Amino acid sequence: MMASFGQGTRRHPRSRGRTWSRTGTDRATLGLIGVICAVAGFFVLGIVLGPAAMVCGWLAMGRAWSGARPTAAVIALVLGAIDTLLAIIWLSGAATPGMGML
Repeated sequence: MMASFGQGTRRHPRSRGRTWSRTGTDRATLGLIGVICAVAGFFVLGIVLGPAAMVCGWLAMGRAWSGARPTAAVIALVLGAIDTLLAIIWLSGAATPGMGML
């Protein structure tokens, strides 16, 4: 017996565990955006791009420290924290760009 349009051979092709919402960005994309923000933050606007990288990394990790974490998410979180710390040190006047800092 051949199935016609709209009449599948199975009533529920996906189980409940495999259906998920596709409205937001996926974790790999958020991790990559976080890494790009962190690297760009080392050159310009570190005080803005550092926290943005940290937020993207945290969201890409699934907001939890336990379980499997994507590598890009951890890299974005760590580089964002370093970037933010360097920007705060630079803004406080403890270091000037070109005076031994990097």
